[in-house]
Amino acid sequence: MSVDTKKRVLIVANELSPYIEFTDFAQILNKLAIKTFDAGLEVRVIMPRFGLINERRHRLHEVVRLSGINVIIDKDDYPLIIKVASLPSARLQVYFMDNEDYFKRKAVFRDDQDHFYDDNGERMIFFCKSALETVKKFGWPPHVIHCHGWMTSLLPLYLKTAYKKEPVFNYSKVIYTAQPDQFKETLNHNFIKKAIINNEIKEKDFENYKDGTNTALTLGGSKSADVVIYGSEKMDKKVVEEIKPSRYKKVVKYEDSWKEDITPLLDLYKSLTES
Repeated sequence: MSVDTKKRVLIVANELSPYIEFTDFAQILNKLAIKTFDAGLEVRVIMPRFGLINERRHRLHEVVRLSGINVIIDKDDYPLIIKVASLPSARLQVYFMDNEDYFKRKAVFRDDQDHFYDDNGERMIFFCKSALETVKKFGWPPHVIHCHGWMTSLLPLYLKTAYKKEPVFNYSKVIYTAQPDQFKETLNHNFIKKAIINNEIKEKDFENYKDGTNTALTLGGSKSADVVIYGSEKMDKKVVEEIKPSRYKKVVKYEDSWKEDITPLLDLYKSLTES
């Protein structure tokens, strides 16, 4: 019987060049995905199918074999549509989580009057659950899960609680990229109640997230991750003060040089797949 020795890296992000870019990290993740693939690791990327992403230009198409997944949020079922595209100049696939209620709109986080969407918390919950359910459907156990962007901030917590007994995630190490705040508003006060998953995760587990601010989401994601990447003079001081390295958590300082050379990030991936 052959033994599967392939190392697998899953990147879950709310931005990736060339599809959509909010920060410099969109291009860094693009380079990182390609270089990780070229280094012989298996790589898959999952991101939201925001309405601004041009499906025709980027050649997205629905993955029929992955159809049939419904995501439950506060007892309501939302059908998940999974689309895929090949990352330009690479032989790796990017999977887009889509749903008419949450991602059909031709905007990202704000309406045409610059109002922060009231359901952005639910959109985050839908995206995080969708990503995890999609990986289960793949039957593809990742050694490393790199969560990037505030819309992925629930993933580290879900992986350490409700999904910790799922065989596909048994050996997954979780990286969370902590970024400076990208919104000043507060998520709808019901978002914690809607983020709860049956009896497998309790309201008290969301203590770090409860304020619903961008800082709270960053702190929650960082506290639940195995590795935290952060580094910007604009980072909230509360996050910087509370995220300290320990025997259980590695903290990596972001360097501007990664824009040109992402080797340190690739080395981080390799070290985590070998530990």
